[in-house]
Amino acid sequence: MELHKPDHLISLASSAVLVSVDVNVWSATKQDRVISNEVTASKNADKKAGRYVKNLLADHPKHKALVNYRQTIYNWVKRRTYRWNNSQDLLPSVDMERFMNEYHGHHHAFSMLLVDFIASYDSIVSDMAFNAGGMGDMFDRNDYPAREQLVSKFGVQLFVSEVPMSDFRCHIASDIAEDLFATYSKQAEQIVSHVMVEQQSRFIEVMKSISHCCGVDETGVDDNTGETKTRKRKIYDTTILKAKEMCDTFKGFNLSGDPELEQARASLEKALSGVTAEDIRESDAVRCSVKEDIDSILGKFGAFQCV
Repeated sequence: MELHKPDHLISLASSAVLVSVDVNVWSATKQDRVISNEVTASKNADKKAGRYVKNLLADHPKHKALVNYRQTIYNWVKRRTYRWNNSQDLLPSVDMERFMNEYHGHHHAFSMLLVDFIASYDSIVSDMAFNAGGMGDMFDRNDYPAREQLVSKFGVQLFVSEVPMSDFRCHIASDIAEDLFATYSKQAEQIVSHVMVEQQSRFIEVMKSISHCCGVDETGVDDNTGETKTRKRKIYDTTILKAKEMCDTFKGFNLSGDPELEQARASLEKALSGVTAEDIRESDAVRCSVKEDIDSILGKFGAFQCV
């Protein structure tokens, strides 16, 4: 009996790839058993009751910049992809070129921070040893790797692989084949369902953001005219760019062929065609038109909430 894969997984395999980005940063921490024993002894506690971990660089800004940028990269990957499993994420093929360009930009930025840190490393270690605000009596030069060894403790690496698409042909008992097929199909359905829900959530979020930013805030009443005074909300270039990028992505990455999502996508693409954030900032007519169009889309999309 042949065990065929469900159509959804074939669709995933032909329209997306799996990616993972590993970012390594030296933690610059070290457990000190001597200090740990001193602390537990002073508190009349068992030696195993606690431990002291030294922050070897005392949160030096140049090392902290690398730690923070690692999170920046992880946040970027999460924003650009959909969760696949604990170690890989699903990237629509239509976004591959943009993803790679942005990856190279992040890789370069991380490398520049690393070059700056490595160049200052010996000086930073000296500060930890001798300057006030350093490690004081806790300093131990053996805790600090040589600068030549330090480079290997940092790095950014991208891994790309295909979505599994092997054609299983097994001569196995019918009941086993049916059980495997049911499990495999259920997993594929769950993945597709999760991606679709995430797509809709991101799409609704960006439309609500634009609608909100195209509105105004009441700031009070004019003492002379009695008219309500208003202030335009800020609209950012990144918000409009994000919406247009989603339109491009979802045009080629609508796994279940959801007509509601496609209709909303096409409508938003039309509403923002030729429109920039600057146009919205400078023209009340454009601001009003964009807000009306997007509110209409949200209403038809079954997700509109007044903003």
